Amino acid sequence: MSLSLKRTSAAAGIHPVYWLRAAPYVILAAGAIMMLFPFLWMLATSLREPKDLFTLNLIPSPATLSNYAQVFVKAPFAKWMLNSFIIAGLTTVSVCFFDTVIGYIMAKFSFHGKKIIFIAILSTLMVPTEMLIIPWYLLSVKLNLVDTYSGILFPGLISAFGIFLMKQFMESVPNDLLDAARIDGMSEWGILVRIAVPLIKPALATLCILSFLGNWNSFIWPLIVTQTKENLTVPVGLALFSSELKDSSGWVLIMTGACISITPLILIFLVFQKQIIRGVALTGLK
Repeated sequence: MSLSLKRTSAAAGIHPVYWLRAAPYVILAAGAIMMLFPFLWMLATSLREPKDLFTLNLIPSPATLSNYAQVFVKAPFAKWMLNSFIIAGLTTVSVCFFDTVIGYIMAKFSFHGKKIIFIAILSTLMVPTEMLIIPWYLLSVKLNLVDTYSGILFPGLISAFGIFLMKQFMESVPNDLLDAARIDGMSEWGILVRIAVPLIKPALATLCILSFLGNWNSFIWPLIVTQTKENLTVPVGLALFSSELKDSSGWVLIMTGACISITPLILIFLVFQKQIIRGVALTGLK
């Protein structure tokens, strides 16, 4: 059987070794097509006219951009995008600041109860988000944070995963380097900002990107704590928008809104993909 295969491949001018080398690329290409097909279909649908909704063609003919204009006319999509940018941006800044500081303290300082505190922080990762929604909402009501940016923001201002990630990377920073800076009279803030943070930039970039993406896509908590249409975030607004569309053009506009909502995420990945890959690789090595 193998001898006949070799003869057939030799007759075709292709050595069997090349088939074996090409197999991983073929499998990866097939997987990439399967992953990209829903996004390509969504993009194609957003460029179609409503009457061509069920056309089995990835290249719409004729293509139109009028759906994108209609989305911003029929819903406050620009306000939803601004809300998501503000919430995701402020949360990312808060997470990166507090998690970096706490991770540095946990990695480079010794004090009583340090292990207990760190275990308590990690234990919060085992609590499902659904169990925390009721306490969060009751706290929001008491502090008058319902239907405000602050009400959406406060549950994600500090991340237990980010603290763990920063601590693990901070431990790789040489203590001798930090001690030399202390001998030179540098303050702890100066050591953190000028020495420790530059050495863990890949991990910090990864934390920033993951935090932004997670808060941009957050749905359950913004859905519960917001009440007015103008204060909704993109995922919640898109769900409300889809429930209001009843005619055949609704699916086209829903796909258009989905394309608009994922555009910032795609741009972020394209710009910071090297930092993401490097951060994940270094996390694996750690």
